[in-house]
Amino acid sequence: MKNGIIILDFGSQYNQLIGRRIREFGVYAEILPFYTPLDEILSHNPKGIILSGGPSSVNAPDANLVEKELYEKGIPVLGICYGMQVTAKLLGGVVSEGIKGEYGKSEFKISKQNKLLEGVPENSTVWMSHFDEVSQLPEGFELIGTSTNSIACMANDDRKIYAVQFHPEVSHTEYGSEIIKHFVFDICNCEKNWELTDFIQAEIKRIKEKVGNKKVILGLSGGVDSSVAAVLIHKAIGNQLTCIFVDTGLLRKNEGDKVMQVYGEHFHMNIKRVNAEERFFFKLKGVDDPERKRKIIGNEFIQVFDEEAHKIENVDFLAQGTIYPDVIESQSVKGPSAVIKSHHNVGGLPDEMKLELLEPLRELFKDEVRKVGVELGIPEELVYRHPFPGPGLGIRVLGAVDEEKVKILQEADDIFIEELYKNDLYDKVSQAFVVLLPVKSVGVMGDERTYEYTAVVRSANTIDFMTATWSKLSYEFLELISNRIINEVKGINRVAYDISSKPPATIEWE
Repeated sequence: MKNGIIILDFGSQYNQLIGRRIREFGVYAEILPFYTPLDEILSHNPKGIILSGGPSSVNAPDANLVEKELYEKGIPVLGICYGMQVTAKLLGGVVSEGIKGEYGKSEFKISKQNKLLEGVPENSTVWMSHFDEVSQLPEGFELIGTSTNSIACMANDDRKIYAVQFHPEVSHTEYGSEIIKHFVFDICNCEKNWELTDFIQAEIKRIKEKVGNKKVILGLSGGVDSSVAAVLIHKAIGNQLTCIFVDTGLLRKNEGDKVMQVYGEHFHMNIKRVNAEERFFFKLKGVDDPERKRKIIGNEFIQVFDEEAHKIENVDFLAQGTIYPDVIESQSVKGPSAVIKSHHNVGGLPDEMKLELLEPLRELFKDEVRKVGVELGIPEELVYRHPFPGPGLGIRVLGAVDEEKVKILQEADDIFIEELYKNDLYDKVSQAFVVLLPVKSVGVMGDERTYEYTAVVRSANTIDFMTATWSKLSYEFLELISNRIINEVKGINRVAYDISSKPPATIEWE
């Protein structure tokens, strides 16, 4: 690591936001589980350490804590939410059960000016999510900010230890970015050392050295992560890379042809297209349970990929589009034995495929992957496309999936996306798609009675996909979409608009 910031993860849903904020400042940040041994943390030569929030209580018998010696190394520390409570408890303060807790927006009032809060007005809005609270400061600490119900900010300038009870990394905290920036630059004295153009050149060099003259295979899905990984590796080793593109029949309209056109013809990559639609539809016949559908699609993908991979001789490396959030989620904050998510882009490959992994994007967050894609010359409309689920339209056709329903959905979805682009709305919403319901209703077209499917149009706006609101698209636009889908897509005679937020709903339906 290059003299950046280490973030110790206590299980906060926002920990990735902390890392992204710091990298946006041009400083390298890395997230490690809270239980990482101190010697290992120090081996990264951090300029500062941030303790993230977390869902548990520091007063619990098996509370998640850090080694107290961490505070004795002269490295600046910033505790956030649970990280503040850990700091208070370990350094001799008192953490008590709150009377009512604080959740959501709260008023923050500065009690004493400090370099951590420079430029922050005396009163501002912050985002809270805690029940326990610091009721007595550790010796040597000053109270520098309060909220409606609690001690909200404390500092020990001599030891360069700071803590806030709120979440400065979320957009709801008005001056959160400024607070993190003051910690990174004014307190930790970090230098800008994180440029994606530097990353690309360094990674191309690393891939060349690691691979040498050996062969690499990669499962290309057409999604952002695998596509950027493929182009980056191809730039390094050319036709030593073979991409296997499994067309499941569950992709967007004409997706397979577009993948071959962009990555095969434009980038001149060595791509093997496998048309496996019939296999997938046969396996999915009559299956309506969402989890079973996901498993069937994932397992069949592995089988097809495995069969094709074995046809290529003398392969030494398997490349994957693993990105940093995948790496973080595969580490457990409860200890090495309880893993949250075991990630594999290919879904977990058979043991007999004894290949070395090549994961060029594993240091990058999603927004950084997109920027790398643009730098590499991938068209922006592909790089900045809305998220698309791994199982594809298999989970947007609700209930049992067959070829006819998928074709109906492809046509409807294509109309919706086309009109979003035409009306300059695509980049103003975060995720948009159509769902086909296993529900038929009566309609009239011309003088004919119809009995056809119902489509639901879904569009959501979000910053981080943890929460989302439905997009306030105009009535005129929704009318246009409804008219086009009903008139042009044979099999749909009714269109509804989903106005559910997340939570309680999810963005996808299955």
